[in-house]
Amino acid sequence: MKKLILNADDFGYSYGVNYGILESHLRGILTSTTLMAGMPGFDHAVSLAKAHPTLGIGVHLTLTCGRPVLGGHKTLTEANGTFHSLSFYKQEDTVLDPNEVYDEWKAQIEKVLASGIEPTHFDSHHHVHIFKGLESVFVRLAKEYGLPVRNSKPGRTDGDIEGVPCPHCLIDFIENSNVHFHTPLPEYAVGIWDCMQRIVREAFETMDTVEVMCHPAYLDTDVMLTSSFNLHRMCEVDLLVSPDTRAYVERLGVSLASYKGLWEEQK
Repeated sequence: MKKLILNADDFGYSYGVNYGILESHLRGILTSTTLMAGMPGFDHAVSLAKAHPTLGIGVHLTLTCGRPVLGGHKTLTEANGTFHSLSFYKQEDTVLDPNEVYDEWKAQIEKVLASGIEPTHFDSHHHVHIFKGLESVFVRLAKEYGLPVRNSKPGRTDGDIEGVPCPHCLIDFIENSNVHFHTPLPEYAVGIWDCMQRIVREAFETMDTVEVMCHPAYLDTDVMLTSSFNLHRMCEVDLLVSPDTRAYVERLGVSLASYKGLWEEQK
């Protein structure tokens, strides 16, 4: 049976994000999310996750948003103690210590485990694990904890990263459609619906396991002041809870799944 994973990034970012993700699961087709260990909404997200165990919870490993879980880093933070921005990792002359990355990501994973959450998989905020040779750290941790990972690299379709299982492909509403953060809201809503219908259907013509990465949220002060991607997140909630979207997935004849189911089948 072909499987569709709908994963919401940024669980734990804020109360508004948490509630939007939960609504997309309870009323819609969202099956999975990934939790940010170092963000202000972490404890609230954990309480929601424990109250609603049908939602798969992975770890959204972070280096480009908020503050580290560990202190004392020499290459991962700005002078004020916050993580570097994504642009730092895209610079050719960026220097960072992979051992610090390993220690920080392991601390984030252990914080999630200590909260009582059993993670289903790993991915990373802004796909930062594919920059600067960090995929080796990412894969090392996945093997250490025995968990699957997101397939973040375009063109990779074999469902495996150095022996670690992953979906055959990743579909991102922003990267795989004609919309962006500044697209007017009505056009954004149309664009992501087109992505669900056309690109997801085309992916299943050749692949068995497909992940759609999304960012549903309701708005609060944290989202509005700290994220350039804010109003558009509400369109994603609307898409995920729409009866039309569920009906379309049913017509595709695919099964909604989380990473937990994927891993158990491939163990």
